[in-house]
Amino acid sequence: MTSTTRSANVTSTASTTKTTKLVISGALMALGMILPFLTGQIPEIGSRLSPLHLPVLICGFVCGWQYGLAVGFILPILRALTFGMPPLMPVASAMAAEMAVYGAVTGLLYEKLPKKNSSIYIALIAAMLCGRAAWGLASMVLYGVIGQAFTFQMFLAGAFIKAVPAIIIQLVLVPLIVIALKKAKYM
Repeated sequence: MTSTTRSANVTSTASTTKTTKLVISGALMALGMILPFLTGQIPEIGSRLSPLHLPVLICGFVCGWQYGLAVGFILPILRALTFGMPPLMPVASAMAAEMAVYGAVTGLLYEKLPKKNSSIYIALIAAMLCGRAAWGLASMVLYGVIGQAFTFQMFLAGAFIKAVPAIIIQLVLVPLIVIALKKAKYM
């Protein structure tokens, strides 16, 4: 095999990988656009399950931090502009910061950690904590811009207390899906 042929094969493989990641990211974004319809009929339940978070977390693991960050940032804003939910300001905008961090941290940590199942949990928990911190900071700024207070109690309630069902679902489903995708050799 000549060096030109080898170089063409490497370029072809790299573009195929980028294309595959772009397609998977698009599919996960589409999933994120429709998942809230399954829980949105009862807003109190839907907001506690955080259905938008699942595709973003999975995207970070499967496609890497860049794609996870992009999908996480775009998804809540696109959903707000398309369907009016969540409200763009301040909710979807703060969620964009939170979910961008989810996607980036899962992708970065999973890339750096050993490819063990325990690494999935470490990356997921770190992403969930960092994302919630980003949500809190973004909410503090955005609520301030619209002239409303965002208190520490509001942060605790939104990030942890009301989010317990979502946290449980994410800790159960995301690792199961990532492990299944690994076994099926999609990762």
